[in-house]
Amino acid sequence: MKTAIKIAWRFLTHAKGQSILIAIGIAVGVSVQVFIGSLIAGLQAELVDTAIGRNTQITVTAKTRGGVIKGYQALVEQIEQSQPEALHVSPVVDASGFLRGSDGSDFPILLRGFEMERSDGIYRISGALVSGQLPGKGEVLVGKDLALEAGIVDTVTLATPRGSTREAKVSGVFDLGAAALNGRWVISNLELAQSLFSYKDQVSSIEMQVKDPFRADIVAQSLSAHLPEELKAVDWKSQNEQLLSGLNGQSISSLMIQVFVLFSVVLAIASVLAISVLQKSKQLGILKAIGISNRNASLVFLTEGFLLGVAGAVLGVALGLGLAFAFTKFALNPDGTPVIALFIDQGFVVISAAIAVLSATLASLIPARRSARLDPMEVIRNG
Repeated sequence: MKTAIKIAWRFLTHAKGQSILIAIGIAVGVSVQVFIGSLIAGLQAELVDTAIGRNTQITVTAKTRGGVIKGYQALVEQIEQSQPEALHVSPVVDASGFLRGSDGSDFPILLRGFEMERSDGIYRISGALVSGQLPGKGEVLVGKDLALEAGIVDTVTLATPRGSTREAKVSGVFDLGAAALNGRWVISNLELAQSLFSYKDQVSSIEMQVKDPFRADIVAQSLSAHLPEELKAVDWKSQNEQLLSGLNGQSISSLMIQVFVLFSVVLAIASVLAISVLQKSKQLGILKAIGISNRNASLVFLTEGFLLGVAGAVLGVALGLGLAFAFTKFALNPDGTPVIALFIDQGFVVISAAIAVLSATLASLIPARRSARLDPMEVIRNG
């Protein structure tokens, strides 16, 4: 084994240009894998975070339209205890109403009553505040578009379709990054929404997030089995099939690109090392004539492939991560933030490097087998 390693190292260092060229070829393949993989993983993470990371992933509601949930406190505790994958569980009151602007005009709104500590984990409202703070008793948050359009200052008048009204202090203004939410949502604590719309000790839904958003359908199915008959659990995957299809399409396209890149690298390595056998056939013939075994002759090229794979993998990972980092510095939104945030999956990087080393080693099997079949006397005789 030591003899094969020494000979392989001698062959590699003797033909430095060729060795460097092969290592660069492997590095390019690995860098493309790491760059594209990191880019698509970052895009997926951003899409998931934008679409469902700041939204409910499972919603428990009544099966009948307009139905309410009674005894929600006990149900929330039951969900938290029976579902270890549940991350945030929050009761919610949703009710359509009106907000009276400074000029007396009525603006249609969706009043959302939250238990702020619980719902803040789902919607990250505290991080979306433009000004002010989370609402307390008798206070509301309004979206920035609605605040601007209605001319809201310190207090607002909330009205129900049945004519009930209530004054509320504006504790702050939020920006959730969506015009539909910023122009229609008004957020209050649970008690205000319950009293204004006569919900008493009831809520319209229970919202939750789970540790792994892509397991939301499995958790929802498990949860449904423990819910009262009049309630149902709906997950985001069943309501966002187009988004899910797009994410799956991205993953498949990324995998296909990586497979073709890997295949090209393997063919290139096998071709170059096969030519190397022809170039070094005389040296191999002499080595066999003085006693080197067929096994060691094969190990020479397997070792070459392994060493080239290691060198190319290390260089490729560095180049791929460098390209990914550079992309986040040059591809920027108007506000200066990266178009796609840098996302580095250490497991993916390690797997990419390992595949490159394995591919280079396997690619060297062809020249290794060829070297084992060389007849030393014929090689020496024919030069």
